[in-house]
Amino acid sequence: MPESSSLTGPAPGVDRPASGFDDPAPGTGGVGPAVVDRETVRLALVVGGLVLAVLLGFGLGRLNPPANPAGGAAPAGTAPAGGAPAGGDHSHAPGTGAHAHDGATVTQGGGDGATGLSISSAGYTLVPSTGELTAGRAGDLRFQVRDDKRRAVTRFAVVHDKPMHVIVVRRDLTGYQHLHPTMAADGTWSVPLTPAEPGVWRMYADFTAVADDGRQVAVVLGADLDVPGGYRPRPLPAPATSATVDGFTVAYTGTPDVGRSVPFRFRVTGAGGATAPLEPYLGAFGHLVALREGDLGYLHVHPEPVRDGDAVTFWLTAPGPGRYRMFLDFQVGGVVRTAEFTLTVT
Repeated sequence: MPESSSLTGPAPGVDRPASGFDDPAPGTGGVGPAVVDRETVRLALVVGGLVLAVLLGFGLGRLNPPANPAGGAAPAGTAPAGGAPAGGDHSHAPGTGAHAHDGATVTQGGGDGATGLSISSAGYTLVPSTGELTAGRAGDLRFQVRDDKRRAVTRFAVVHDKPMHVIVVRRDLTGYQHLHPTMAADGTWSVPLTPAEPGVWRMYADFTAVADDGRQVAVVLGADLDVPGGYRPRPLPAPATSATVDGFTVAYTGTPDVGRSVPFRFRVTGAGGATAPLEPYLGAFGHLVALREGDLGYLHVHPEPVRDGDAVTFWLTAPGPGRYRMFLDFQVGGVVRTAEFTLTVT
């Protein structure tokens, strides 16, 4: 028979089993130290267990804080689902620095603000599948972008009117091309490419990927492309603040400063020095890319949303000293042209 509970002793005539507790004292009505002590121990165990559970829960909460507490800021370089990446729609207030597409920080990729130096960055990898390219002959540039699970990425944000911007240039910084490929259902991008001369060429994939949770991550990835044949690198032209292309003169003012954002103002004039009627191209009145001689570090900057009179203003941060080649794309009469400049940063 089971032992009776708390305030009732054993039934009359039934011997209580031996235990480690004392028997009830005579005349107490069966309520003795054995029963009281047993109940006290049970209560202590229950209360102690509850206290321990609370303390453990508090400790685990301290060790593992939420990734993004309610009301807190989103992780750098990301945005809530459906939102834009850090920096909004890629328009930046004056003095905020060069717009380097490579995830959250300006140090990814190059360590000093230059990007496009790596085939993998920010959890994404560039996988070219292009066959052999031939100098002077149209070929097909093909590639995928894969995530950290090796899946082909198929969701990209439209930035500056396009979901993917591809820059191709030879390693001596000649033959610059700005291309916009199309994507197949399996995530393979393709675009016609005609390399002008043999040599080692560099491609940059400049994009904003949309992750599974809706975050948008801006990245620039780079890879080399081989074009067989004799490679005779050309020296960079001397630095100059003006260039001519198809009868247009493009001139700029601005002095670079390492690590500090400074304005570069470009003006485009036509015959007789008249201001050229610039047309929007990729959502702006100009598109500027700067590449560093040697490692081909990539800087991608964008202009102010409105023109400064007849000038288009870009904010540029030089990541370090050296020589750079700047490429300004502009559109007049439905035709996109590119002005090229050599820039020395001391």
